[in-house]
Amino acid sequence: MPAKTDRTKSGATPSRDSHEKEAQKKPNIFVRMWTFFLQVIEEMKKVVYPSGSETWTYFVVVVVFVAVIMAFTGLLDLGFGKLNALIFS
Repeated sequence: MPAKTDRTKSGATPSRDSHEKEAQKKPNIFVRMWTFFLQVIEEMKKVVYPSGSETWTYFVVVVVFVAVIMAFTGLLDLGFGKLNALIFS
């Protein structure tokens, strides 16, 4: 059986005050802006754009869906209009 290793800490736990002071040290505004722009560029390199045929497929799906919803809404409007004319005429 292997000997047990000492898993205790090698030093004292740092106080909360020292950690808060380190966290409050912010870099210069221009350094933060530069870092932000570099991160945006790196994320944009990861973007995968759809191909032309995929874009065309998505376009057709959206147009068909909108046409179906328009027809459904139009039929509901026509039906409620006729019902309204029947009740209040």
